[in-house]
Amino acid sequence: MPPTGPAHPARTALRVCPLCEATCGLTLTIEGTKVTGARGDRDDVFSKGFICPKGASFAGLDADPDRLRTPLIRVDGELREASWDEAFELIAARLPALVAEHGPQSVGVVLGNPNVHTMAGALYPPVLLSTLRTRNLFTASTLDQMPKHVSSGLLFGDAFAIPVPDLDRTDHLLLLGANPLDSNGSLCTAPDFPGKLKALRGRGGTLTVVDPRRTRTARIADRHLAIRPGTDALLLAALVQVLFAEGLTDPGALTGHLEGLAELRQAVGDFTPEAVAAACDLDAEEIRTLARELAAAPTAAVYGRIGSCTVEHGTLASWLIDVLNVLTGNLDRPGGALFPLSATDRAPRPAGPGKGFALGRWASRVGGHPEAKGELPIAVLAEEIETPGDGRIRAVLALAANPVLSAPDGSRLDRALDSLDFMVSVDPYLNETSRHADVVLPPPPPSQSAHFDFAFNGLAVRNQARYSPPAVPLAAGLMDECEILARLVLAVGGLHGTDPSAVDDQVIDRTLTKAVTDPLSPVHGRDAKELAARLAAGLTHADGPQRRLDLMLRLGPYGDGFGADPAGLTLALLLDRPHGVDLGPLKPRVPGLLKTRSGRVELLPAPIAADLPRLRDALAGRPASLVLVGRRHPRSNNSWMHNVPTLNGGSNRCTVQVHPEDAERLGLVDGAAARITTEAGAITIPVEITDTVRTGVVSVPHGWGHDRPGTRMAVAQARPGVNVNQLLDGSRRDPLSGTSVLNGFPVELTPA
Repeated sequence: MPPTGPAHPARTALRVCPLCEATCGLTLTIEGTKVTGARGDRDDVFSKGFICPKGASFAGLDADPDRLRTPLIRVDGELREASWDEAFELIAARLPALVAEHGPQSVGVVLGNPNVHTMAGALYPPVLLSTLRTRNLFTASTLDQMPKHVSSGLLFGDAFAIPVPDLDRTDHLLLLGANPLDSNGSLCTAPDFPGKLKALRGRGGTLTVVDPRRTRTARIADRHLAIRPGTDALLLAALVQVLFAEGLTDPGALTGHLEGLAELRQAVGDFTPEAVAAACDLDAEEIRTLARELAAAPTAAVYGRIGSCTVEHGTLASWLIDVLNVLTGNLDRPGGALFPLSATDRAPRPAGPGKGFALGRWASRVGGHPEAKGELPIAVLAEEIETPGDGRIRAVLALAANPVLSAPDGSRLDRALDSLDFMVSVDPYLNETSRHADVVLPPPPPSQSAHFDFAFNGLAVRNQARYSPPAVPLAAGLMDECEILARLVLAVGGLHGTDPSAVDDQVIDRTLTKAVTDPLSPVHGRDAKELAARLAAGLTHADGPQRRLDLMLRLGPYGDGFGADPAGLTLALLLDRPHGVDLGPLKPRVPGLLKTRSGRVELLPAPIAADLPRLRDALAGRPASLVLVGRRHPRSNNSWMHNVPTLNGGSNRCTVQVHPEDAERLGLVDGAAARITTEAGAITIPVEITDTVRTGVVSVPHGWGHDRPGTRMAVAQARPGVNVNQLLDGSRRDPLSGTSVLNGFPVELTPA
């Protein structure tokens, strides 16, 4: 008999990876409706075949047996499976009534990192917040990137105007607190970041890494400065001081667009290399040499991330990074740091003064902590739930968020969530946070969802656009994440039972009504209803999210303007080009992108000037004998991939890394347990002795601690690790951004 073939012959499908910020193109192997493998898409216009361990494990994550596949609702104190109708009916019955009785501020919304990795997470939370009318928004931004948003808002008038290093053209790259060989980059979307760094050195460029650990990135650098954690802002201020003192400033084409240059020079006058050397534990002459080399390089870019953000002076460090780029003439310049222009950004408009950026427009109820970019510090969520009184948070909507692990003092937040009147979680897992919910709404696996990167294209080192339709059909009984969030909007807004497409129709109508009355819009004067009818025309079964994406592309900077430019971007064009559309290298955008009240780059904003005395006080501070920093691993992305067997194991371990000299001094043994203690808490963790951390520093990874009862994550529970954030009570924060200090805080370490 002839051999029989497989019941379902294998096929391939393209998909942009949603598992980290690099957004690499994948080629998925599919048998029937199951993804069985993933490799890099060599024809992808952006990633050109690069893939990391997370992308290679796409099939395992997609088919994880612990993923929830039906909603859960709480009945008599226990979560049980329910139908989608039951789940949304419960939300519609409970939440509007709670708001009617206690007001909109009785609801808190928590958004986690995965929201920026999905179409639904980009399109629907703004509509949800508008419907709820609550100011109690908490996101992962105050655990990682808010200092950069604040500094960009103050400098440029737009919190989303974040310059990224022009990796492919720069001659000198200075990295602070960043380890892209492990993280793949952050606030800098760059597939194959490792390859780009090697190419930099291959063309004769210079890579300088500032990090208390000898990371994989530091190992390939020309110079590694093992700085004392938390002192990045002091080092950066000294570099700026040297540029002024030695007459090395040359803003170039930006000169006519700057405000506050003289005041800036005076403000940093005290931060000489000699003044900061002891605090940073760096040689003064080495600092001076670095400043001179940055100024002398044909092009240069300064870039900092988690290690320079999640510290006591995170906003000042973020501000000084761009000040350095400005003063060396490298901001908004090819080979320096440039502003991406996403395909779904607003089309460029004439330069002129804007509304500016304001901090502290409102404050949290209990502690009076000011908002930043419309968000409150996530570290204060527990007190907003626990503290009685008018405006107490009684209900929480958690969208792809696990703050019990990611935020300080998870045990306190654990207790607080348990005391809520009502909680809804949109999450594929029953994890440390979602286990408290009264309703859990699980989105489908990523292979069954369409994908477009709204957030990361605005941070990409090359302008491009790519769209992935679902690789496999939506399985029976599952609901698309866009429909889940649209139905959630309707349920909390008292419109349960309305067709979820009404949410998208309303957004489209509002957007087009505004566009046709805008003299600068390509559709000015046209009929909004006629334009709406043309959205996603010709596409089979076009849904609301596709129509909204098509609208944003058509009105965007590369769009067709509904026929005004026949060669312009539309969703149909992206579908015809499954490997993506290359929109070219980054280009200068100043002054057009500036939205400050002056219409210029405001080098010394008032909130920054008011915070500088605090940095000056750090010059005289006595450094702690032992401080803790986090670390990244290429197989992790915070807390949300530890349930995939191929990612949880090997070198991806939850240990405390200690330098051999410190280990000997403290009586620690490799592999044995140690106890880490702070004024806020203690954890017990295995010791890993290594000279990759400098003396006086220990390192513990973020996102572990999967040992709480009531979860359904078997792989993670088998190797739970410990929650390093249990060492923090949330009181350590960068005052300008509200970001929690997760790096550079003092600890005591003893054998357990």
